[in-house]
Amino acid sequence: MANPEFRRVYEEEADKKELWVQLVEARMSAGLTQQELAKRLGVSQAQVARIEKRGYGAYTLNTLRCYVDALGEGFQLEVKVRQPEPAIQPPAIPHP
Repeated sequence: MANPEFRRVYEEEADKKELWVQLVEARMSAGLTQQELAKRLGVSQAQVARIEKRGYGAYTLNTLRCYVDALGEGFQLEVKVRQPEPAIQPPAIPHP
């Protein structure tokens, strides 16, 4: 992505994608079923399904790290904390 503006927009949109979708897509990209990933994690398939469920809100950094590590080489967990950009104020209109 040579165009910096395109890259910025792409990254913003990627950041908006819900975490559960990212996990499912990563697992599928790794060529793993929930059962296979569960075996690597030492948990049940139901637990993997729970982690990948829309609306699941009990993620811990440790759970996510273990999940991503179990996907295999080439996958990494990245956490970003961003400061909000200041709001752009419209220019003041002079009063006659």
